[in-house]
Amino acid sequence: MPTTLITGASSGLGAEMARQLADRGWDLALAARRTERLEELRDEILARHPGRRVELRALDVTDDDQVFEVFRAFRDDFGTIDRVIINAGLGKGAPLGTGRFDANRQTAMTNFVAALAQAEAAMEIFRAQQRGHLVMISSVTAMRGMRKTITTYAATKAGVASLAEGVRHEMLGEPDLDIRVSTIYPGYIRSEMNERVKKTLFIVDTVPGVRTMVDAIEKEKANALVPAWPWVPLGMALRHLPLSLVRKII
Repeated sequence: MPTTLITGASSGLGAEMARQLADRGWDLALAARRTERLEELRDEILARHPGRRVELRALDVTDDDQVFEVFRAFRDDFGTIDRVIINAGLGKGAPLGTGRFDANRQTAMTNFVAALAQAEAAMEIFRAQQRGHLVMISSVTAMRGMRKTITTYAATKAGVASLAEGVRHEMLGEPDLDIRVSTIYPGYIRSEMNERVKKTLFIVDTVPGVRTMVDAIEKEKANALVPAWPWVPLGMALRHLPLSLVRKII
């Protein structure tokens, strides 16, 4: 069976991606800080799919050494890792200059620096195997600079999208390596990260929203705004409209 490694898999989008990929025949390497949640998820998946293999490890993605240790250990468990989904993230933040540098720094370290470590660890495995599928979970907020509490969050998501594109660019010049790179830009999908948000335009429930993510991942799309409606046209608009109009959309 092919194997997908998912970080930040204990809840929200990561947990639902694990469920849906298991439904599609994937074995799973699941990592997160909250191992008790991972164990519950594993038991749920195995109850539905007794033949599936699900391995778990505790992982704080901001611990660089642990990232490499956990990725290598999963590789040793399965022999190969076919896909890595860099999903772990944080939505904490505050407007710049308002005394919450700590919150913005934590988001930057978790969403970008830790994603860099995960990408390094994944690519180390893929280069040795000469194949693999690297998936970076970005956000529609990466389309433009954002304001208030999501300024730093959006900047980190733009950063990981650029990081993924850089790897994709490099792989075009490596004919002996079958390493594909996908950047997924989810729109507003209900998850634990935004559960306190009561009214958000265009938000969709977790299961159908994640299904659009998994569809794009399985098709190995280079870039995908999901759900396609309304985020494909809105993404184009966000990239090109004046900021005064962007403020009214997002």
